[in-house]
Amino acid sequence: MPKYADDETTFAALKVRIAKTVDFVQGFEPSDIDGSDERDLTITAGTRELRFKGQQYLVSFALPNFYFHVTTAYAILRHCGVPIGKRDFLGAM
Repeated sequence: MPKYADDETTFAALKVRIAKTVDFVQGFEPSDIDGSDERDLTITAGTRELRFKGQQYLVSFALPNFYFHVTTAYAILRHCGVPIGKRDFLGAM
């Protein structure tokens, strides 16, 4: 996994970081993740080590964290007056 310094201070710098991340994700082949649902995974959260199987990590940790951050960003934007609504959050249906 790539690690970034997390020191972007402009939208242009954020766009560069997003582009690097998209390039990384697009570099995956199906064979890179085949069988990953049963793969052992260990991540560090503060001083704790969390151990998961791949599917357990996705369903019980990664997706809930992703949606938490998306929802929080959405709420902050709305609070600050950005004209977005439920359809913007949900996307195309």
